[in-house]
Amino acid sequence: NLFSLDTTDLKEVYQPNESLQLGIKNAENKPVDSIVFYINNKIAGRVKGSEKFAFALKEQKLGYQNIKALVYSEGNANEVTGRIEVVSDVQPKLLSYKILNTYPHDIKAYTQGLEFYRDTLIESTGNGAGNGTGLRGISSLRKTDYKTGKVYKIVELPQNVFAEGTTVLNNTVYQLTYQNNEAYVYNADTFKKEKTFPYFKQMEGWGLSNDGKNLLMSDGTEKIWFVNPADFKEVDYINVYTAGSKIKAVNEMEWIDGKIYANIYTKDAIAIIDPKNGAVEAIVNLSDLKSKVTAHPDLDVLNGIAYNPKTKTIFVTGKNWDKMFEIKIEN
Repeated sequence: NLFSLDTTDLKEVYQPNESLQLGIKNAENKPVDSIVFYINNKIAGRVKGSEKFAFALKEQKLGYQNIKALVYSEGNANEVTGRIEVVSDVQPKLLSYKILNTYPHDIKAYTQGLEFYRDTLIESTGNGAGNGTGLRGISSLRKTDYKTGKVYKIVELPQNVFAEGTTVLNNTVYQLTYQNNEAYVYNADTFKKEKTFPYFKQMEGWGLSNDGKNLLMSDGTEKIWFVNPADFKEVDYINVYTAGSKIKAVNEMEWIDGKIYANIYTKDAIAIIDPKNGAVEAIVNLSDLKSKVTAHPDLDVLNGIAYNPKTKTIFVTGKNWDKMFEIKIEN
C-alpha cells in the first residue's frame, strides 16, 4: 500500500477526555486530494490534502475504536486502517457490605438468574455439571419463598437446554439460554411459556436484567447489550471497563437505582457499572461469603443478585450454595 496510518502521535490506549491526532504516511509523496476518516465505520471528518485531523473521544463508547482512512490520490481511493482502545477514566471505589440476614437456598440450584417479582423470588437455574461429582443440575424457572427457601412453583426445561439469566418486565418473565441461541418468554403469574425469541446474532446467553424499558443482556464478554423486549432485537450496547482494562465475563446482573450491578464470572465480587458508558464505578468484594456456606464437592461461584425495592436490600447467592444472604452495601 502506498499509504499507511501515521502512528507517530498515536497511542494504543486512550481515556475519554483525550483526542486522536490522525494523519497518514505517504511514503512515495504521491499527490493527495483529500482524506476521509472513519471511526467504527462512521464518518469522523474529512481533510483537504494531507492535513492532520483531530478527533475528540468523549462521545465514543469505551472499548476498541476501529480507524479507517480513505486517501484519495490520482483518481484512486486507498484504504488504510488501525485500531486504538478507549478505557475508563474512573478509578472504581471499593465498597464494603454488611450481612443483615441469612436464608436457606436450594443446594442443588445452579443459580443463573435471581430477581424479585413483588414479594416472590424468581430464580433461573442451569444444568451445569457439578465441580466435584460432575452430576448435572436441572435447568428450571422457579418461584421461591425467599425466607424459607421453599420452591413453590417450578418449570423444568429439557436436558438439551442450559438455562441462564432471567428478568421480569411488564409482568413477563424473560429467560436466556447458554448456547441454544434463544430466549423464552413466560407469563409471570402462571409461568406459561408464551414465546421463544431467537437471539439477534450467534452468541452465548449469560446474565439478564432490565432498565424498565429494555432488557440488558450479557454474553460472557465485556459487552452488555440493550435489547428490545418486544422482538429481542439489539437496541444498543456498552463495553464494561475499569481505568485499566476491559472487564470480561459479565454474568448475572441487576438494575438498582439507575446502575447495573453485575457478577463477574469466577470473581466473587459485584461490579457497579454506569449504564451510559460501561465505566465500573465501584466494586464490592463478596469473597468472604463463600466460607459461610456449607462446603461440598459441587460448591461453585457466587452468582445471583436480586434487589428487593421494599426493603432496599440486596440478596446474593451462588451456584449450589445452601444459603442466600441479604446484604446492605455501604459507601
